[in-house]
Amino acid sequence: MNSLVNLLSISGGKDSTAMLLWAVEQELDFRTVFVDTGNEHPLTYEYLHYLANQLNITIEWIKADFVEDMARKRNYIDTKWRAEGVPDNICDRAIQILEPTGIPFLDLCLLKGIFPTARFRFCTKYLKIYPISEQIILPITDQGLSVKSFQGVRAEESPSRAKLSETDLQGRFSNGTEIINYRPLLTWDVEQVFNQHRRHNIKHNPLYSMGMARVGCMPCIFCRKRELLHIGMRFPEQIDRIEEWEALVSQANKRGKASFFYIGKHHGDNIRECVEWAKTTRNKKQYDLIAIEDTKLACSSSYGLCE
Repeated sequence: MNSLVNLLSISGGKDSTAMLLWAVEQELDFRTVFVDTGNEHPLTYEYLHYLANQLNITIEWIKADFVEDMARKRNYIDTKWRAEGVPDNICDRAIQILEPTGIPFLDLCLLKGIFPTARFRFCTKYLKIYPISEQIILPITDQGLSVKSFQGVRAEESPSRAKLSETDLQGRFSNGTEIINYRPLLTWDVEQVFNQHRRHNIKHNPLYSMGMARVGCMPCIFCRKRELLHIGMRFPEQIDRIEEWEALVSQANKRGKASFFYIGKHHGDNIRECVEWAKTTRNKKQYDLIAIEDTKLACSSSYGLCE
């Protein structure tokens, strides 16, 4: 096999940080990459700078670019939509709104005319996998080097991840280079993950002490009710932003409507209604005052980090 490049993809979350610290322990030569979706919390961006400074490493920041895709979509609307009999005012509205904002998550949703859902989970592919493949991995393999892609996933996170192996071959190219997936934390539990932080005297992402069970998009389309409550109460500016995005994406489709959460999943037709639902008890008839008070605490953690 050709010479190998160790490539670590980190998100600023607990698992990828633990993996990064593990790689430092092993004294490996590696490249570290962060793929910015444009839908991260500012504290995560700060945390990535903190990691780079504390560990004296370089973190390469990349992001998806949809400029050419949007140009093609505008042309498609101008020709195909009009030919299908879509009213001119709807076509004109969509064409006008389909201009790149430089925010990958928003640009992708404008391009698709919808937000990701469990059934159409296009976000990971277009915002994470494609950018790192096109901007990092393929240039490496074009140089005749293979890539060992380190992934901070753990078996206990989900049934699908429990089926993964520690190492597998993702692909092989005609020039003999390979992409190998490596999951060094696959058998770790969450206690080991945070112990890894403590052993290296590295703080965890502060969002884990603010009610967040996961770190990544803020919010994620899969965030739980309690997590959405914390986001709505602690970070109202994040909800304001999503509300603005709902209005923009609504103009990019034929229906003139788009909801960040799949309608029905979070019991609301828009982000505001979903946040209100997150404040209620299971019967949805009254506010959950205990849960609401919990968001006012200085520290609230799903992982016992406040103890």
